[in-house]
Amino acid sequence: MKKITLISLILILAACNTTKNIPEGQYLLDDIKIKHDTKNATSDLKDFVRQQPNSSVPLLGKVRLGIYNMAGQDTSKWINRTVRKLGQAPVIYSATQTAISENQLKKELNNQGYLNAEVDTTLEIKDKKIKVTYTIDGGIPYLIRDYKYDITTDTTMKRIMGLIPFEPILKKGDMFDMSMLEEERLRINNIMRNVGFSTFSKEYVYFKADTTLNSHQVDLYMDIYPPKDSLRYPRYKINKVTVVSGINSINIDRNQDGQMNTNRWFFRNADTTQYRDLTIVRGRNKFLRNSSIARNNYLKKGGYYSDYNITRTYEAYSKMAAIKQVNIATSPSPEDSTKLLDATIILLPANAHWFKAGLDGTNSAGDIGVAPSISYQHQNLFNGGEQLSIRLKGAYEFIAGSKSTDLLNSNYYEYGIETSLTFPQFLFPWLKKSWREQPLATTRFTLGLNNQHRSEYTRQFFNMGVAYGWNSKRNRLSHSLDLLDINYIRMPWVSDYFRQNYLDSTNNVVLRESYSDKLVARTAYTITYVNGRRLTSLYPTFTLRGSVEVAGALPRLATTIGKASENELGEKKILGVAYAEYVKGSIDYARTFYFSKRHSLAYHMGLGLAHPYGNSSVLPFERRFFSGGANSVRGWSTRSLGPGAYKRLGSGDFVNQAGDMKLEFNIENRLKLSDLFEFAQFIDAGNIWTLKNYEEQPGGQFKFRSFYKELGVSYGIGLRLDLNFLLLRFDTGMKAYDPGRDQSKRFILFKPRLNNMAFHFGIGYPF
Repeated sequence: MKKITLISLILILAACNTTKNIPEGQYLLDDIKIKHDTKNATSDLKDFVRQQPNSSVPLLGKVRLGIYNMAGQDTSKWINRTVRKLGQAPVIYSATQTAISENQLKKELNNQGYLNAEVDTTLEIKDKKIKVTYTIDGGIPYLIRDYKYDITTDTTMKRIMGLIPFEPILKKGDMFDMSMLEEERLRINNIMRNVGFSTFSKEYVYFKADTTLNSHQVDLYMDIYPPKDSLRYPRYKINKVTVVSGINSINIDRNQDGQMNTNRWFFRNADTTQYRDLTIVRGRNKFLRNSSIARNNYLKKGGYYSDYNITRTYEAYSKMAAIKQVNIATSPSPEDSTKLLDATIILLPANAHWFKAGLDGTNSAGDIGVAPSISYQHQNLFNGGEQLSIRLKGAYEFIAGSKSTDLLNSNYYEYGIETSLTFPQFLFPWLKKSWREQPLATTRFTLGLNNQHRSEYTRQFFNMGVAYGWNSKRNRLSHSLDLLDINYIRMPWVSDYFRQNYLDSTNNVVLRESYSDKLVARTAYTITYVNGRRLTSLYPTFTLRGSVEVAGALPRLATTIGKASENELGEKKILGVAYAEYVKGSIDYARTFYFSKRHSLAYHMGLGLAHPYGNSSVLPFERRFFSGGANSVRGWSTRSLGPGAYKRLGSGDFVNQAGDMKLEFNIENRLKLSDLFEFAQFIDAGNIWTLKNYEEQPGGQFKFRSFYKELGVSYGIGLRLDLNFLLLRFDTGMKAYDPGRDQSKRFILFKPRLNNMAFHFGIGYPF
């Protein structure tokens, strides 16, 4: 009944008379269209139309206008005022706004290089509605034939521009685009402000264009306006650098030039130290060690002033959780105010201790549970920005089904502890100093223990590791190296029923490997590249991520040097337990195209391969690939697709639904409905496979001649809630092609059923 009521309400709103409140002789602006032949347009032309129609929801139409029209005419009644606020007033067509839009569109096309563009407007009137079509004839665009630096005002700047290795943004054959000229001005401004010209501004850069060639080509010359009060622009070097460390509060006092008055910073019983050309001022609270302060500072005495170095200094200090706020100011030095700058860095400490208690609800394949946790973090353990983290966690899950002795029908609980200690530098023996003290680098030591209790068994997980992280290429490349990650899995107790029915009496090698004692000692490296600054709001963005990991190298070395015993399966043991050996790699690429500020198209491709060798015939269960879920093929629930054409035996068949290879393709059309809501349509395809022919996973092996017939395909829609700092995602996926069915029954695109759907909740975009 509720569904019928909701559908009826939607139909009433959609069918509501949209012209109810339109006065006689006027028209509702129903729609606008832009037709143009400018394939190289670099902006969303709709942004330059001054009058936009009422907002519309796909399939439902102008819902908010319908709500507005439901209100009565008497605005003295609160109910009418409330309904109108929930809705949206009709947009009444304005000829004046249309004429302004014509002019704005023409100016924008001129700015993009279409200097002879013409705009024509046609109106389509039906009843009391009007549709406006802007037809743009761009003509032949003007292209850049030549671009030269012609700096006549400053020989130093001219020499620098001749030596700079960065190529200009403007090149021969490019469109004569004003936005690209602005980008070039910004580039030149960045160059000058990073080689000492701290007072330089992009406003000093101008261009001369020669368009008299009668061939739709432009010769372009860049020059710099001469300074008003001197013969040349001042070029500064850094002189004295003062760091005020540990002040508890600030009240910034600035002079007439906007610079901070550094003589206002003081402590009672202040301690002043000279360290590596730094003057460090602190009170009784030591806060940060001298070495930590110096390591994260890029403002070096004797070096030229650089915006980039100031930004890097901000970033390096701000990434330290021990620091709450950073302020950096420069001012002319009393020693030589025309050539030297003094810099002052103010570091405000954050609260060193951090506590958090939480109670999370869990839902794993329909099984409800709770997961409490308590966390403590010390953000400046040794006065060097080191972070100590301790987390106590637990979980209790109520398993659906009968209270039998079956593996999948018993409630279980787990508890554990996770600890980590993170240093804001590289800690590695024999590493040269410049690498060891590289800013934005981290070294992380982890130690954890987890106990899992079921009525059938008790399982314990012990892990310890050392990991490094750092950035390069102006933070476009991020690196993560798990130098050593050791996981020890053991089962100290197993019930007789579980041993007889699942371990001793089965030939299922996958199940046996999943529940046997195992040592996994792995080394992994991950690199992520994000493309550079977007030239325009419509510039495509992409992310490329690759990873590789190897397990078993250290145990293999130990067992090769010393004599190693073997278990009943012929697996070599170290410290009394068999160890895993495998190699695994993956690569992911995601790209987003922007058609407008509200419309974008994103796609993703991913490939993963893993191969057990030596001491292992099967990968450890936790290191295998899975398919299906909120960030995978969304027509399937988490870990329920594949491998290959394998037919799932039931909801408890999760052990066999894992593989050694993964291939995925995703494409998603995203449309902003408002600043808060986003609508999405998507198509996903992919699956996992095994590289070996395991008897317990029939149809799961990858075969080149048939793998494409085993790609699961799904489609669906999603609604996203954009809170600026957080994006909440609700997706519904429908199976279109199911490789887990018989060959003749796999294509189920036109057979929508509830059991062919999956609902997902996620945080952030899936790719």
